[in-house]
Amino acid sequence: MSTSSDEVRSSNDSKTYKGIRCRRWGKWVSEIRVPGSKERLWLGTYSTPEGAAVAHDVASYCLRGNTCLHKLNFPSMLPNTARTDLSPRSIQKAASDAGMAIDARFIASQGTTQNNVALDISVDDYL
Repeated sequence: MSTSSDEVRSSNDSKTYKGIRCRRWGKWVSEIRVPGSKERLWLGTYSTPEGAAVAHDVASYCLRGNTCLHKLNFPSMLPNTARTDLSPRSIQKAASDAGMAIDARFIASQGTTQNNVALDISVDDYL
């Protein structure tokens, strides 16, 4: 049985963020067009849509500056290190680092939640 990317997207997350898309197999990817050219910067593949969205936000800010703040997915999550004077390669790295950090945070919080649920089950539940 094959699942469409729409089914994967709706099963993973009901929110839609700018600048990301879901692959058939459930991973989230992000890329951004460089203003004034046809060139695109590949920002990476992420486990969560939030990780991909933050990567897009960082790259968008680095490329466009303050003019894009109202269009970001998470404007309050821009790292202090995001600057507008970076090379395309540095923008990719900054975006990827930010996205991976968000991915790690979300995955860690899910693991903690799952572990707490498992620990809350007592022997009495089985008797």
